[in-house]
Amino acid sequence: MTPNADEAAHSARVLQLIAQRISAAGGFLGFEAFMDLALYAPGLGYYSAGSAKLGAAGDFTTAPEMSDLFARCVARQCAQVLEGIPGGSILELGAGTGRMAVALLRELAALARLPQHYDILEVSADLAERQRERIAALPEALRSRVRWLQQLPESGLHGVILANEVLDALPCRRFLVRAARPLVIEELGVRLDAAGALAWATRAADASLTAAVQELNTQLPGALIPGYTSEVCLLADPWITSLAAVLTQGVMLLFDYGLPRAQYYHPERGSGTLTCHFKHRAHFDPLINVGVQDLTAWVDFTRVALAGHAAGLDVLGFCTQAGFLLGTGIDELLAQQHSPVERARLNGEARRLLMPGEMGEVFKLLALGRGVGTPLMSFKHQDLRDSLC
Repeated sequence: MTPNADEAAHSARVLQLIAQRISAAGGFLGFEAFMDLALYAPGLGYYSAGSAKLGAAGDFTTAPEMSDLFARCVARQCAQVLEGIPGGSILELGAGTGRMAVALLRELAALARLPQHYDILEVSADLAERQRERIAALPEALRSRVRWLQQLPESGLHGVILANEVLDALPCRRFLVRAARPLVIEELGVRLDAAGALAWATRAADASLTAAVQELNTQLPGALIPGYTSEVCLLADPWITSLAAVLTQGVMLLFDYGLPRAQYYHPERGSGTLTCHFKHRAHFDPLINVGVQDLTAWVDFTRVALAGHAAGLDVLGFCTQAGFLLGTGIDELLAQQHSPVERARLNGEARRLLMPGEMGEVFKLLALGRGVGTPLMSFKHQDLRDSLC
């Protein structure tokens, strides 16, 4: 789909900034830096500028936007954690339109397990405004618990950290395998062609990227072959470390699409997982619609689990979205509905959340925690943590 005039004008401004950065960097800009500018450049990046991103008017739909059943199941898991942490709070990272926060608070109120505070850390001004509008419609007893943060608290969080589709938007580095024995890696980035347009470029990988790819290569069932292209998100490690420093006691619930390392870097996935979303259409060219489309890469959940372990957290479980929903009682929620019309509607939503061909298998939950002794209900029916090894 072609951008409209306003979108094209905005994209041109983002491209101008990126062109300046390419020139300042000597003609080559690594993909991580490019992705960071395209998504987060102040006032210009996709998540920093004021444009609709979620829902019918946006570019993609997340599970919480699809159905409140998802948030109600998340609330059930939060309630279990908060039961063991009196006075505990919830911190949601990237709260979308606020729909999940609203449904979650309503469900927690019904379960008599409201958090002391429900904090939201949001980088998008557009989404923060939409969140405030939704939260304003809640009863005072619920909306008074919601606070918006400008940065992570320094420490002392007892409770739950929620991150739904946040990890996939962390800027990643892209690499190309030139030779297998010994392993020779090149970094993928962007340059300007003769006409001043963005084009792909490569250069010798630096020490950090080379080390990261060498490490994962030794852990794979088979070595990476020449021509193999993929991503590695080195920012996931410090991101998890920063969250671990905040969490004194409680659980991180990390929902996203991704795979364990051995499946992520499978030989048949030789072009990587980088995906673009523009007006509900997925494509694979990040060099167009720059600044007005979403850029994502699947999550290497092995990397995230290892980062959590290194930061002193326990891996509490790993499962598919379907496994999570069944473990937290989506069937019970459906059975509570007595209206045939409403039951049919919710059953349709549940199928999209659960079915392997929809979101049920592609999306996963990884739970990391500290000071939590009770097994989480999310993994009652499925725990795939052994696949992360």
